[in-house]
Amino acid sequence: MMIPENTELEHFLKREEEIKEKLKIKNKPIITMTYLMVLVFLALFAHLIYFMVHDSKKLIADSHNSRQDYYAKYIRRGDIVSADGKVLATTTVDEDGNETREYPYKEVFAHVIGYNEYGRSGIELQYNFQLLTSNVNVVKQLKNDVKNNKNPGDTVCTTLDSRLQQAAYDALGDARGAVVVLDPSTGKILAFVSKPSYDPNNIEEVWDYIHSEEGSESTIMLNRASQGLYAPGSTFKIVTALEYIRENPNYKNYSYECEGTDIFKGVEISCANDHVHGTVDLKDSVAYSCNTSFANIGLTLDKESYRKTAEDLLYNKDLPVDIDHSNSSFKIDKNSDDSIIPQTAIGQGDTAITPLHNAMIMSAIANGGVLKKPYLVDSIKNSDGVTVEKMKSPGTMTLMSAKESAILIEMLEAVCDYGTAESYFEYKDYDVAGKTGTAEYDNNGNCNSWFVGFSGGEDPDIVVSVIVEDYTENQTSGSYVAMCVFDAYYDK
Repeated sequence: MMIPENTELEHFLKREEEIKEKLKIKNKPIITMTYLMVLVFLALFAHLIYFMVHDSKKLIADSHNSRQDYYAKYIRRGDIVSADGKVLATTTVDEDGNETREYPYKEVFAHVIGYNEYGRSGIELQYNFQLLTSNVNVVKQLKNDVKNNKNPGDTVCTTLDSRLQQAAYDALGDARGAVVVLDPSTGKILAFVSKPSYDPNNIEEVWDYIHSEEGSESTIMLNRASQGLYAPGSTFKIVTALEYIRENPNYKNYSYECEGTDIFKGVEISCANDHVHGTVDLKDSVAYSCNTSFANIGLTLDKESYRKTAEDLLYNKDLPVDIDHSNSSFKIDKNSDDSIIPQTAIGQGDTAITPLHNAMIMSAIANGGVLKKPYLVDSIKNSDGVTVEKMKSPGTMTLMSAKESAILIEMLEAVCDYGTAESYFEYKDYDVAGKTGTAEYDNNGNCNSWFVGFSGGEDPDIVVSVIVEDYTENQTSGSYVAMCVFDAYYDK
């Protein structure tokens, strides 16, 4: 073999390098595409694994997934029970194997538990997947499969207290309205009442009625507790007071001479029954619910800051709850005319809130400014009582500082000690802090009645939010309904 001379060798090597470079350039797109395909494959594989482990159950459990009903062929729908063990919904089977969904408490829990036909609602809808899932032990499943029997579905254990729910329902009497009871330290919803109600055992008749000409305007299906929007009335003075405190570190020096009625920016504002409160500070203004004082306060506030404080308390925002609800509204902004401030400051005008939202604001106040997000289901258990899944509050939100909370609590205690709620709570064995409210809903002086507050002092027990419609006609006050609920809680 002949060895090339140096020049020829150099030429040969250079040519080889050029060929390699050309091959690299030629193969680069192929290599890039190969790597890209491998990465896409790995990403798809990783997504599949993640979906199987993390998201598949969530997708199946989505209440809008109609494929859940397939499980009903093999599983008997599980029970829904209260926190104190009362059966709120169950499935009975007759001798011929026909299943009937029954609701032992009839109208009392209708809106929160819901119904299982005509699209479902409430917990029946939200936890449909869990109710149609069976986690009984394998031996029992095999026996049922051999006998061609359905396996029993899991039990949904709610946070609801049957005693408080019944007490709230009874206290409302024939009045329209709603009651929400929360545990401020955990976020558990202890009662969730809406009236008028309906009997879910007769859902077919109810459905026919609301779709008839006679019942076309009926609101019996509306869950007033979370979907009913009302003027907050004097309960909104909590928001106005908080904003005044934030803008005025010397708020304790506030003083106003109430003469029962006055004109503010061309708007006449009167206290209840034109009552003359005399000289009041901020605490007394809250305790006596002095409208003229709060109209005066409202006109001193910075509008943008006022709106921010309202939104800090979740006005104009989606509430952090996994329950069908309406969002509350606060319309004031920097461009608002001064003439609408006096009515807004006392909770009238265009401001609107739900009983659930009002309960959440009070819960944050009771809990040092921190809101435990409310929830309705405590756990899922199999038919043998073994816990399959344990729930808790989905998180916390800070709505105000602990210092601001403490200031408001002192004022709210005054409401029940010597203010507008004194006659209901003065001689009770338990302490209550709260705010009353009367909110006019027409130009004829007709009004709704509010109470929102908590009991237990420095270690709060429960928060109660009440709205009673048409107080002018039925004379059932929110304070009276709240008192009945507090009494039921402490009468153990």
